[in-house]
Amino acid sequence: MTVTPFWIAGQPETGTTPIEVRHPYDGEVVGTYSHATPDQRERAIAAARDAAEHFAAAPAQVRADACRAASDAIAADAERIASVITAESGKPVQWARAEVGRAVATFGFAAEEARRFGGELQRLDTNAAATGMAALVRRFPIGPVLGITPFNFPLNLVAHKVAPALAVGAPIIVKPAPATPLSALLLGEILSDVGLPDGAVSVLPVPNDEMSAVVADERLPIVSFTGSETVGWSIKDSVPRKQVILELGGNAAALIAPDYDDLGHAADRIALFGNYQGGQSCIAVQRVLVPEEVAGEFLPMLAERVAGLVVGDPRDDRCQVGPVINEDAARRIESWLAEATDHGAVIHCGGTRSGTTVAPTVVSGVDPSVKLATEEVFGPVLIVDTYRDLDEGFAAINRSRFGLQAGVFTRRWDVAARAHRTLDVGGVVIGDVPSVRADQMPYGGNKASGVGREGVASAMLDYTAPRVLVLPDTF
Repeated sequence: MTVTPFWIAGQPETGTTPIEVRHPYDGEVVGTYSHATPDQRERAIAAARDAAEHFAAAPAQVRADACRAASDAIAADAERIASVITAESGKPVQWARAEVGRAVATFGFAAEEARRFGGELQRLDTNAAATGMAALVRRFPIGPVLGITPFNFPLNLVAHKVAPALAVGAPIIVKPAPATPLSALLLGEILSDVGLPDGAVSVLPVPNDEMSAVVADERLPIVSFTGSETVGWSIKDSVPRKQVILELGGNAAALIAPDYDDLGHAADRIALFGNYQGGQSCIAVQRVLVPEEVAGEFLPMLAERVAGLVVGDPRDDRCQVGPVINEDAARRIESWLAEATDHGAVIHCGGTRSGTTVAPTVVSGVDPSVKLATEEVFGPVLIVDTYRDLDEGFAAINRSRFGLQAGVFTRRWDVAARAHRTLDVGGVVIGDVPSVRADQMPYGGNKASGVGREGVASAMLDYTAPRVLVLPDTF
């Protein structure tokens, strides 16, 4: 049995007990890894602390070249990496390939941002007392970063922790999700060979129930977490003096505005991006809001598109919808659907489960109090509801305690501007689903969806603090 090593300060190591990783679709063993021991965790943290000053002072060219080398190495091994993503997460291989492409871009953006992450010169003689003075404002790393990542994007969401840290010169320790460690460990191998200083990157699988001491360690002043709402806010509450960045998901809405006349296009996009990774994306469409006057036409159209999606073995190039991460998740989705139907909801397609695979589902008439309406389903379920006018439609989006992204299908600028102004979310996508994420843009949410922003340049700001140098005309 070959145990995939983890990485401490760029060096491969293994723990004591092998742990199998199984394919979510059929339970096949696809890899073996081990947890870092307490001593190994301590050495990783100490290495990050010891590297912090040297790495922060590394020339921009060194940091940029390392990011570029990582981008190139991922691109060169794209098909193998995609197969690992599919094997451990159950993500259809077409989406796994897309994720690899996004990780290539994420490190590429970091290479660019590292070169232009400069500073600002401010003249101070706008105040008579500061005549003859200027201020140079630069940002410096706050310190080593602890990045905690989820299972649904086991490569690119790791990249979104690591790439900005490398770009600013902050050492980082990545703790991948227990269900999907292999992609992160493969990235650790790639990063061990891109010219980074010792201690710049460690990738450590750690049991979730043993993470509290790592989170609390004062040598890691930044915690960047992507995952469940409950865990995220508990981390923030436990370390109130640290810089904590949280991306906690949502129950994203797609609204079809009254002016939008291409219902077929909207149905195609909503059907695909409500289900494309088994619905396991923070910005997968969950709620669909349709004007009352077109609901009778749109609802069967959407159900037909959803029922026509290709469901099956994610290793098949044709597969669009694979399994959810495990059977517990599938049973939870099934129970939420049962609760909704018990309260009067109507299922128009899907609604069944086979092992870890939940059939893509369209449901209407969902009581606003049930879990399906109020929580993040993280599964292939679309809820369709109607509204009378835009005030009511936008209010329905804002009633959610989440606020990550929303999509508004409209061709009118005034509706787009109003949505941007009115919707309490981190991002509004016009003419498309809320599932659009470009890896360079600020990404994150309001309310229960978290705090802080990802996207390479935005995360670089979160990982650094401004420092002012006041200079006289002569010295």
